[in-house]
Amino acid sequence: MRADEFSTYLSGRASEVDAFLSSRLGEKTLPGERVRPPRLLAAIRHGVLNGGKRFRPFLLLETAKLFDADDDGALYAAAALECVHCYSLIHDDLPAMDDDDMRRGAPTVHRAFDEASAILAGDSLLTLAFDLVTDEASGFDGETRAALANRLARAAGLGGMAGGQALDLQASTSRLDEAGVMTLQAMKTGALIRFACEAGGVIGGATDSQLDRLCIYGEKVGLAFQLADDLLDMTQSASVMGKATGKDAAQGKATLASLNGEDWARRKLDEFVSEAEDLAKSFGEAGSSLAGAARFVASRRL
Repeated sequence: MRADEFSTYLSGRASEVDAFLSSRLGEKTLPGERVRPPRLLAAIRHGVLNGGKRFRPFLLLETAKLFDADDDGALYAAAALECVHCYSLIHDDLPAMDDDDMRRGAPTVHRAFDEASAILAGDSLLTLAFDLVTDEASGFDGETRAALANRLARAAGLGGMAGGQALDLQASTSRLDEAGVMTLQAMKTGALIRFACEAGGVIGGATDSQLDRLCIYGEKVGLAFQLADDLLDMTQSASVMGKATGKDAAQGKATLASLNGEDWARRKLDEFVSEAEDLAKSFGEAGSSLAGAARFVASRRL
C-alpha cells in the first residue's frame, strides 16, 4: 500500500470512528442515565471530535479484520480505545500535569472551558470506554467482552498508561537512564498501542501464536511512535505540530533521542518500523495495512 493510499484509507477509517463517537456523544440519554449536562457534553465533544487521526482505533480495526471479524462490532472496542486515549490527553494537558494550552491546533479543554470541566470530561470518557467495550450491542459474547474490558483496564491503568504518566512527571526531577526511558514510554505511549493490536486479535479469535505476534508488532509500533514524537518535539515548531514543542528539553526530561542523539534516533526508528513491517507481512496480504501503519508512524512530519 503506497503512502498516499494509506493516508486515504486511514482517513476513511477515522471517519467511521468519528461518526460512531459523535453519535454516542449526542444529547440522547441511554438507559440508566438521567440527563447529559450540556456544558460537560460540549467539553467532552471538544476533547474528542477535534480531528484526531484515530491511529489506535485504526490498528484495532485492522487487526480484527485480519481474522474477518465483524467491523460493526469491532467499532465498539475501537471507539472505547479512543475514549481512553482522549481522556488521557485531556488530563495530560491540565496545569497539574503537562500544562498545555493547545492540542491539535485548538485550545485544550481546560482552556476552552475550565479545569473542573476538563477533569469531569476525562472521567466521563474513561467510564464511557468500559460502557462501550462491554455493550451487548457489539454482538460479542460475554467472554470476549470481559476479556476486552480486563485487558483495556490493565493497559490504561496503574501498570500501563496512567503509571507511565506518573513516571513521566517524576522524570522532571530525576534523570532517567535508557532503560528507565524505555519502561516509561512502553507504559505511557506503548500500552494502548499494544492493546489495540491485542484487542483486534481477541475479537477475531486469534491463536496464542498469532496474538503473540500482534502484541510484538504493537510494541514495535509503539516504540517507533514515541521515537517519532521525540524527533518531532526536537525539530518541529508549535505552529506545525498544533501543540507546544521542546518541552521535554526545557524540563530536563530524558528521551531516547536526547540520550542517544538525532542520528541514532532516526536509525533506530527505521529499525523498529522494519521489524513491525516484517511482523505485519507474516499475516500475508491481509497485513498490508498494518505494514502501511508502521511506515506512516515514521513519516509523520519528519
